[in-house]
Amino acid sequence: MNEIIQAYQTLFPFRHTTTTFTTNEQLEEIIRLELLDELTHPRVRKTPEEKLQIAYDRIENSSLSDNLIMQLKQLYMTVYKNVNTF
Repeated sequence: MNEIIQAYQTLFPFRHTTTTFTTNEQLEEIIRLELLDELTHPRVRKTPEEKLQIAYDRIENSSLSDNLIMQLKQLYMTVYKNVNTF
């Protein structure tokens, strides 16, 4: 399993899908679901921008290495850009 997946699993250990994925494609899909807030009731969903900022805050305040922090933030931004092109 690669470092970025392990880093995500460290930051979000209680997500129901955290332990069931092993590929980067699966991780990108999980991040997409998170940014679109698809697991939340529609009336209380946050915007993708809000969800991105929440994720960035959690990543930046983690004890991960600077390199992993940068990689995770880049991955979130890549997925965010794809989410906003719909």
